[in-house]
Amino acid sequence: FLFFMAANVLEEDSMEQDIESPVTIHQPKLPKQAREDLPKNISKECAKRKIQRYVRKDGKCNVHHGNVRETYRYLTDIFTTLVDLKWRFNLLIFVMVYTVTWLFFGMIWWLIAYMRGDMDHIGDSTWTPCVSNLNGFVSAFLFSIETETTIGYGYRVITDKCPEGIILLLVQSVLGSIVNAFMVGCMFVKISQPKKRAETLVFSTNAVISMRDGKLCLMFRVGDLRNSHIVEASIRAKLIKSKQTKEGEFIPLNQTDINVGYYTGDDRLFLVSPLIISHEINQQSPFWEISKAQLPKEELEIVVILEGMVEATGMTCQARSSYITSEILWGYRFTPVLTLEDGFYEVDYNSFHETYETNTPVYSAKELAEMASRAELPLTWSVSSKLDQHAELETEEEEKNQEDQNERNGDVANLENESKV
Repeated sequence: FLFFMAANVLEEDSMEQDIESPVTIHQPKLPKQAREDLPKNISKECAKRKIQRYVRKDGKCNVHHGNVRETYRYLTDIFTTLVDLKWRFNLLIFVMVYTVTWLFFGMIWWLIAYMRGDMDHIGDSTWTPCVSNLNGFVSAFLFSIETETTIGYGYRVITDKCPEGIILLLVQSVLGSIVNAFMVGCMFVKISQPKKRAETLVFSTNAVISMRDGKLCLMFRVGDLRNSHIVEASIRAKLIKSKQTKEGEFIPLNQTDINVGYYTGDDRLFLVSPLIISHEINQQSPFWEISKAQLPKEELEIVVILEGMVEATGMTCQARSSYITSEILWGYRFTPVLTLEDGFYEVDYNSFHETYETNTPVYSAKELAEMASRAELPLTWSVSSKLDQHAELETEEEEKNQEDQNERNGDVANLENESKV
């Protein structure tokens, strides 16, 4: 019963869905270094757009598993099944397991006393019962609790004239220790789970696209609110977008890696203060051909994953978030949050999610690369100049041929005149 209840509750938890509410984007104040930039209006149509998320902003996956017939697999890992349950169901199962165990063994103690005739000799000093001062089911239930919890008040005690009671005492002691180890271990793991540590790992509300070091980059910001740091922190990003292969196969919610510094080691973070994670949009980037005008039309989602070990416990922690197209701001940068004070650095988390506008080309990275390559090429490499150059060469060749022909004609005329003379 407890297993099927846990399995049903686990399926109900996994069936939670979320339709993202309209995103309201506020215009923040500009920092000192960006006050000269002209403001731009954010598309209201894009801001009010509703998109079904794959991963919600709080990091929970918005996917439910339907038609799971092999529910017996939950039984093979019942410990993890209980840990994954919500607290209210976990506490309910915790109480029910102990209560059922006490009632079960209390019933057996009462049956032993009843079958031995201890109930008919209550108050008889010449009769040796199996359990002293056991006169009903309630007292048998209390004796079961004292036996399993090893309380031992001393009023009810088993006698040496009851071998079946001694065997039951051994069985209950062993099973009680197993139940205690299992349930207490489950509660301990539930309490010490590092999921709550991820609540203090924050991601910026929006991702931005702007120029950095002369290259178009996609950026988002991460931060840690605690003074105890995440050890061996690393960041990953995935593009969630449906695609169709050349053979016509449709792949829903295809996952593509977004390079955030894997080859250079920039994905390994020293997360003491908020950091801006940058993805260079190059030929290997899935955003290579996406321009500002095309971005709102794309049905895509960026999932970011921050992993590391909790410094206090050494347990692995993972925090997740996502960005849809309406949360990717083209032509923006993040407002600086780190300032130097008297002897220390101060982080202003009030400006953590704020962005300001900056001059950014509206073209895609591919178009920018093509324009840059054309600007660097010599003039004779262009198509028009190449045609002009070819025409000039043909004209020179024709003029040279004409001169040669004239010279040959002149030589022939001279020879004829000399022969006539």
